[in-house]
Amino acid sequence: MAVRKSAGIILFRRTAAAREPEILLGHPGGPLFARRDEGYWSIPKGEPDHTDADLLAVARREFAEEVGRPAPSCQPDGSAPISLGTIVQKGGKVVYAWAIEGDLDPATARSNVFELEWPPGSGRRESFPEIDRVAWFAPGEARRRLKPAQISFVNRLIAAVDGESLTSETTR
Repeated sequence: MAVRKSAGIILFRRTAAAREPEILLGHPGGPLFARRDEGYWSIPKGEPDHTDADLLAVARREFAEEVGRPAPSCQPDGSAPISLGTIVQKGGKVVYAWAIEGDLDPATARSNVFELEWPPGSGRRESFPEIDRVAWFAPGEARRRLKPAQISFVNRLIAAVDGESLTSETTR
């Protein structure tokens, strides 16, 4: 069985009021997550299709689909996105992530939609946004909101923007 992969972008911003960068996260849409909060938010990400070889391109595509806006193409200084390595989620999916500095008004975010039979067994299909909202969080709050496996991405991002190099130890 092939390993499932996913790729995402963490958008971060620096504000004059905050000592640490803020991180943009998405809350999953649909009725199953409507009342769930801490431990359920995620970075905007998605799976490659059979033609995708470039996982950074997949991450950009998924960001645009789930947030409704393209991710910046590079850092404000013109440098490449920061590779944050990979994590393995509870179900075994390997998630690749990159961080890019930028800004986005959460009120302008619009996600793509998916269909689901709801309520189950009713025969009725309803459309729901893949991400029902996005919000900016300080690192500590982001760690509380994120799926547990994705918390490492926040730690790696903070290390990278603080000027530490991302060694193999910090990318595990």
